[in-house]
Amino acid sequence: MPDILRRAVAEALESVTDPETGLSLPAMGLIYDTRINGAEVEVTMTTTTRGCPMTGLLSIGVEHAVLSVPGVRVAQVKLTWDPPWDASRIRA
Repeated sequence: MPDILRRAVAEALESVTDPETGLSLPAMGLIYDTRINGAEVEVTMTTTTRGCPMTGLLSIGVEHAVLSVPGVRVAQVKLTWDPPWDASRIRA
């Protein structure tokens, strides 16, 4: 079950897009870590800049996407800027 849940969470995160580029947050390299503990999921993410005006909306999008996965009851989003994001994190 953990591998199935991990794949489902990863797929759900692909639905959250960066409004400037249209790329998913994982494709942008903005998702740094995903931890699953039973029905609880914690996603550590960043934004392209520390003062990004979309931070709140992106965090809510991640939370909603993760909560849409069957079997997930709690979704927490942690923001970090360490290490700072740069364009080399974008996957083609």
